[in-house]
Amino acid sequence: MANTTINGIKINYEIVGKGTPLLMFAPGGFGSTIARWTAAGGKREWKEMDGLATLGKHFKAIAYDRREAGFSGGRIEPLTWDHYVLEAKAMLEHAGEKKALILGSCMGAALATAFAERHPEMCLGLCLHWPVGGYRWLLKGQTYFQRHMDFVRANGFAAVVKRAPEKRSFWEDAEIGPWGPPTVHDAEFAAAYVRQDMDRYFNICEQTRDALFNDTQFSGAGPAALMKMDIPALILSGNDSSHAHSASWATKELMPNAELWDVLPPHQNGQNTLEQILKFKFRLGL
Repeated sequence: MANTTINGIKINYEIVGKGTPLLMFAPGGFGSTIARWTAAGGKREWKEMDGLATLGKHFKAIAYDRREAGFSGGRIEPLTWDHYVLEAKAMLEHAGEKKALILGSCMGAALATAFAERHPEMCLGLCLHWPVGGYRWLLKGQTYFQRHMDFVRANGFAAVVKRAPEKRSFWEDAEIGPWGPPTVHDAEFAAAYVRQDMDRYFNICEQTRDALFNDTQFSGAGPAALMKMDIPALILSGNDSSHAHSASWATKELMPNAELWDVLPPHQNGQNTLEQILKFKFRLGL
């Protein structure tokens, strides 16, 4: 693995293979890390597929720990899709590429559409794997932010820093919040986190919550933007409380050049999922 600096933040990344560039936005909600592309870390979404290693046999696979996740750094500021898109664009350029097939899984699918809305010229196509969405997804995001703020109010920032090493992400432990993970491996960030003003911090949490969880459809690109998005897209639907099948259907109905694979979990597996991605690549002539 290697790291670079994007927008003043250290970003941990890995590039595997050669050929058609594949820019990968990992699953895991706020725990979007390279580890979620491994056989152990990604077994829920990708079953037995060792995602990065396997896809690296067919693509130039570009994966990274999103800011505030894994071994990447962070900054305490209101987070929006624009922040994540800026990071993704810079990562692709750092890899020496101007265009890529975009693979987004889980919350990464939302980022994929946000990226496509802002930079369509950089997208060869979109693979949207288990897009997040549905009322229960919206409720989860809003509830987790509230749990985090309640924890900080009751216990203080030092308690977040103490608790953060026990879990890997906000999505695995709501109490540590979106900015808990960078405190684990960045002492300077941890010290600044503990010293900050609580009212200002809660305002940042609320702005982030409202920017990222504002619709029962995943919110990377809104319905109006999806209707104008004439980029070829393959949707591979999930079917649980965070990845509602209805969200995948709605996305397919809105996007003018999208196809929806008619197989749902648990009938998806590493092999047939890989086959769908490679068939999509072939149809695009890549």
